[in-house]
Amino acid sequence: NSNLVTFSNSFFMVQHTILSNTMTIRGIQQDLLSLLLQMGRDAHPNEFVALLTERRGVIDEVDLLPGTVAREDSASLLYDMMPLSTHVAGSCHSHPNGVLLPSNADIRFFPRTGRFHVIIGYPYTEQDWRCFSSDGQHCRMEVVA
Repeated sequence: NSNLVTFSNSFFMVQHTILSNTMTIRGIQQDLLSLLLQMGRDAHPNEFVALLTERRGVIDEVDLLPGTVAREDSASLLYDMMPLSTHVAGSCHSHPNGVLLPSNADIRFFPRTGRFHVIIGYPYTEQDWRCFSSDGQHCRMEVVA
């Protein structure tokens, strides 16, 4: 099924700065980041995947899509279930192995689901996350109170 996306774990990272003409994101809400880390702990040892939405330049909401499948080495969602919204900023998913770098599958998935992608990893503390651009490049993301 061409509408099924799967993540797996192999790794790559390069520094990169994001400048967006269509969506300017200045940060991720602290409460949302805490929720995403808790979702990683709850799903462990399986991965999870969800979409992130923004309001006024801050990523502040997570959308869990119907039909999402999670396993220890991958998480999948159906593109057909994505919301029709101009506020989808990107995605979040977990790496239960703790490696905070996108796999080749992640890099293929990112451009289809927005511009900013958060990977969280074991042990899911406040330091166990990174943000990446849609081309898989590491980017800074401020945590907003």
